[in-house]
Amino acid sequence: MENNPEAVFTFRSRSLRETEALAAELAAAAAPGWVIGLDGDLGAGKTAFSQSFARHLEVPGIVSSPTFTIIKEYAGRVPLYHMDVYRLSLEEADELGLDEYFFGQGICLVEWSSIIAELMPERHMHIRLESTGPEERVITVAGTGEPYAGVCRGLIQKWG
Repeated sequence: MENNPEAVFTFRSRSLRETEALAAELAAAAAPGWVIGLDGDLGAGKTAFSQSFARHLEVPGIVSSPTFTIIKEYAGRVPLYHMDVYRLSLEEADELGLDEYFFGQGICLVEWSSIIAELMPERHMHIRLESTGPEERVITVAGTGEPYAGVCRGLIQKWG
């Protein structure tokens, strides 16, 4: 998790439907310029979360993992930049010029963001997914800076 998040929401999802509901809630709040890091072990649900998030941004078609392409760009109500930095070193990621995406007009979803933690903007959202069963997950959402911390506080108020 982030070093100094201002707000942290922990959610115990018992099904893919509940995980999708959280993704929908976050997609509804998201705006151009948002950066969201996703972490978790292989199979924890990062790509499934990203697919649901994209669906709620009205991204048409299939959203697949960008494991080999590194970055996939999608058009929706807001442009979505879906990244997977698993195969990159910090130096390689730095050479890609990710700042253009991070400070652009779209929303960035960065799978395996802890690999490039030093390159992530100071203000962002970090989501950690932990598998606790076939469909069960513990999902921790941390907001550092506004509007991310405010969204986390809203999740705490709404979802407990």
